[in-house]
Amino acid sequence: MSEKIALGFCNNVDYEIVWKAEVLEALVIRYQIGAGEPDARIRIESERDLVVSILGFMKAAEGGERFVAGSEIIERFAERFEKKITLGGTSVRAAIAMQKLGYTSALHLITQNEDVRRLIPPDSPYVCGKDQDSFHPHLIVQFGEGDRVCAGEIDIRARQSNRLIYHCNADRIAMRLAPNFADLLSDAQVLLISGFNAMQDRRLLLDRLATVSRMLNCLPDDATVYMEDGGYYEPSFRQAIFRRLGRRIGVFGLNEDELQTHLKRKVALRDARQVSRAVKDLHRFIPAAAIVLHTQHWALAHGDAASRYAEALRAGVTLATTRFRYGDDFTRADYREIERRPPSAENATFANVINSAEGGNLCCVPVAEVEQANATTIGLGDAFVGGFLPALLS
Repeated sequence: MSEKIALGFCNNVDYEIVWKAEVLEALVIRYQIGAGEPDARIRIESERDLVVSILGFMKAAEGGERFVAGSEIIERFAERFEKKITLGGTSVRAAIAMQKLGYTSALHLITQNEDVRRLIPPDSPYVCGKDQDSFHPHLIVQFGEGDRVCAGEIDIRARQSNRLIYHCNADRIAMRLAPNFADLLSDAQVLLISGFNAMQDRRLLLDRLATVSRMLNCLPDDATVYMEDGGYYEPSFRQAIFRRLGRRIGVFGLNEDELQTHLKRKVALRDARQVSRAVKDLHRFIPAAAIVLHTQHWALAHGDAASRYAEALRAGVTLATTRFRYGDDFTRADYREIERRPPSAENATFANVINSAEGGNLCCVPVAEVEQANATTIGLGDAFVGGFLPALLS
C-alpha cells in the first residue's frame, strides 16, 4: 500500500436535479402551500413536506442536509426534473476532485452498485463495508442567487446560492465498516473521517467509533487526521465522536452553516470580529488541534501556529472555486487559471484583518473573485477538502 491519502468512510449515489422554478411553482399550487408554511426544519414524510423544506431553505438563504421518510419521495420528486447521476459523500467527491490534480487516494465505501463502480476513480484502491449491491439515492438541489419561486401565496427569491441534500439511506444509517481498511493506512500521511452524520442509533455509533479507533492505531504516528463536519440527524452524536476520537483529530473542518448550528447563532461572514469570536467559541468545545472554517468568501484556520495551514487553505479554496467556475469537467489548467486570479477587495480586506490579529492563532486566505452564471454549488466543501488534504503532505 503506497497511498499517502486515505479517505473514509462513506459514499452514495446523487441525483443532481437541474433547477426549474416552474416545477416548484406547480407543486406549490398543487399542494396549496401557504405563505407561512416554508420551514427548513419540517419532518419530511411526503413530497409536499419536501417542497415546504426547499422553500424554507431558500427563504432562510441557507444550505443543509435533511433526512426523508422514504426514498420513494426522492424518486418521485426527481422524476419531475432533468437530472444527472453522480457520486456523493465527502470522501468520494474529494477523491474525484484531487485526482484532477494528480493525487490518488485509498477509499472506504459503504455502498456498491453499478453507478459506483462506473464513476469511482479507477486508480483508487478501496474496500467496502457491505458485500451486496444496494441503491439509496440522495437528492441534491441547488439554487442560485436571485432564483425565485412565485405561485399562490408564495413569493421567495434566494438571496444567495446554496445546495440542499435529502436522503433516506439505510447504508449511511448503518455505516457498516470494513476492518481491512486498516490495511490501507500503513503508509497514509493524511486520513479523512466523515460520513457519520446520518446515523441514528447511539449504540451502533459507539460500535463503529470503536472500529475506527482501532484503525487509527495503524496510521503512522505523524499522520494528520482531518474530520469534516456535516448535517447531523442527531446533533449530540458529535460529542460522542469527539469523546472517542478527539485526541487523534488534528483538524476539524466545517462550513458556515455548520458553524452557526454549533453556536446556535448567526455569524456575519464579512465581520472579522464576529467571525474571530465565533471560531474561538467553537474551539472551546471541539478537541481538535485546529479548526478550519471554509466559506464562499474565504477560509481560515484557528489553532496554535495556524499559519502552517496557509498553503493548504489556499489549495482548498482554489480547488473549490475551480469547481464552482467550471463544474465537474474542470482541468488542471483551469485550476492554475483560478490560482492566478486575485481575490475581491472585500475578501482581501477581511483576510488582512484576520491575519493581523494578535496571537498568531488565526490564518485566513481570501477566495478569488469569480463571477459565474449557473455556477456549481454542489460539493464545494468536498472540493475544498480535496484541495486541502494533498497540501498537508508537504
